[in-house]
Amino acid sequence: MVSKKLFLIFIFSCFFQNSPVFAQEFQLKTGQTMQRLLQQADTDGDKKITVEDDPKMPFLIPHSEGDSVEIGQIYYLSNLLQELAVARAQNKDSVQISFGRIKEPPTQRISRRIETQFWDDLTRTIDRKGIQKILRDTKASDGVQRLYVPATDTLGIRYYKDLQQELSEFEVVVLPEKITPQYVKSINDKPGLLALKIENDRGVPFVVPGGRFNEMYGWDSYFEGVGLLIDGRIDLAKAMVDNFIYQINHYGKILNANRSYYLTRTQPPFISSFFREVYEAMEVKDEAWLREALNAAIKEYEQVWMEEGERLTGNGLNRYYAQGKGIPPETEKGHFSEVLQEFAEKYGLEVSEFVEQYQLGTIEAPEVDEYFLHDRSLRESGHDTSWRLENRTAYLNTVDLNSLLYKYEKDFECLIDEYFDGSFTTSVGKKYTDDYWEEKAEDRKELMNRYLWNEQDGSFYDYNFKAGEQIKYISATNFYPLWSGLASEAQAERMVPQLIQDLKAQGGILSSAKSSVEKTATNDVQRQWDYPYGWAPHQMLLWQGLLDYGYEEEAYELIYRWLWMITKNAVDYNGTIPEKYDVVDATHKVYAEYGNVGTEFDYITTSGFGWMNASYQLGLELLPKQYRERLNELVTPKNAGF
Repeated sequence: MVSKKLFLIFIFSCFFQNSPVFAQEFQLKTGQTMQRLLQQADTDGDKKITVEDDPKMPFLIPHSEGDSVEIGQIYYLSNLLQELAVARAQNKDSVQISFGRIKEPPTQRISRRIETQFWDDLTRTIDRKGIQKILRDTKASDGVQRLYVPATDTLGIRYYKDLQQELSEFEVVVLPEKITPQYVKSINDKPGLLALKIENDRGVPFVVPGGRFNEMYGWDSYFEGVGLLIDGRIDLAKAMVDNFIYQINHYGKILNANRSYYLTRTQPPFISSFFREVYEAMEVKDEAWLREALNAAIKEYEQVWMEEGERLTGNGLNRYYAQGKGIPPETEKGHFSEVLQEFAEKYGLEVSEFVEQYQLGTIEAPEVDEYFLHDRSLRESGHDTSWRLENRTAYLNTVDLNSLLYKYEKDFECLIDEYFDGSFTTSVGKKYTDDYWEEKAEDRKELMNRYLWNEQDGSFYDYNFKAGEQIKYISATNFYPLWSGLASEAQAERMVPQLIQDLKAQGGILSSAKSSVEKTATNDVQRQWDYPYGWAPHQMLLWQGLLDYGYEEEAYELIYRWLWMITKNAVDYNGTIPEKYDVVDATHKVYAEYGNVGTEFDYITTSGFGWMNASYQLGLELLPKQYRERLNELVTPKNAGF
């Protein structure tokens, strides 16, 4: 725990920032000071200074006039370690560090590093300049660094074929024009990245979720874009939309991520929100770009989401429906052991033998095919994994997906009305009016109210169209109609108390309610998109939804809880900004399924995690000033004045 003395030091240091002591700068020997600091303060030897250390206090920084200044708090010591780590990475033998930087208020420090360091560290390009980093990719399981290029991208084929001549251990493969699930399965043992847009002999940049990633993920990118726009990085946000447009035009969809095994899988649809927000942030409006983006988004809407029998179901609502064959190859070894054991026993085989024969196709097992249809569709939803979706995703009209498509329809209506005089003609000559999209949105609202809204409970629920029943699973996704604007004022009045009652936790909004997990789970495996975990995209969407419907106090409290948790964990744990949190215990120490990206680093985190960074910047922008001051003092949510 951080002591009360630390709070007083924060207040004191903030008040006296202009004092001579606070303004002092120290010229330190980088390696020598860092070694001495670690010996004295990193008592558990994990190359971080955290509340789990027991340092000898105080640590003395030599002053140029011959005396020393005492540093006696974990947070300040970890800040000093981070500044020294940056200097060492820059090969500086000595470094000048100000007292103000060591005692920087935590919200200011986190936000500053996101804006000036993290976004750049998370940026990638697939081109001559950026390929060297990608060539060290750890997901190339067969040892060959491979890049797949669409058959329709003649510029990209030429560019990458030339690059192949320059680089060893780099293979360029041109995809067939028609990509089938059978083809994707055939290259699962030859994995590789999928090419993105080349423009002016350079790869169009994109932001990855975390430091170990080299691929652009679907819905992560929208939330990262929100943070980029707040931080004035319109260029990078626009570039990411450009890569989405490229994916629609050359792969037929916005990909789960640009990897070969995701070729048959999309992700939650956010492109209309993304390019609309980018366009509205432009100082000089690029109407030609807006036209290109709107054209691509309508194409995706029609070809990906509105194809009957696939992602469009018979009742007029939509589902996630990822095509594919066999076992999803991106999962870690043993992920499906329990499921496969059950199926293997039915066939009287050992698991390894069953898997081999199933993958080869010598065993035809429709029930296994169905399980993996649901599993791939679950992954397409972005919520991999959750008991809400386990073994039934492809049969669900989910609240989240249909809310997002309603937002598409309303965005199309608004954009065509505002920027195209009520009529827009696509590149293939199809004409759309704003009235057309208004009618589409109203039809969807009526269907969602018919199938997904439960008047008795005052909640939207996912609908199992095969069973003809609602799935009364309490999830953060049930509240997406607040963000999309689909809910009526009366519905919002019913929904908001339920959100607060069922999903508010110490550190923000839960992914799902504990009661729903207990009723649904078939084993003790903790799914990472369930209780007790919380994720940035849910927070960001529901904050905005609450504010849009006038529930300011509820929104501010939830924002404060989330930011307090992030800030406290960063203060206590050497600046850690991870992928997700346990919001019940308000900790980054998460041990579910895939671990927690962003927690493993030496001395200093250089990138945080994409949508976590964005949520922090958005939260600070939305939260009134007085609450930010309480965050710097680490005032607990229950004492913050809500």
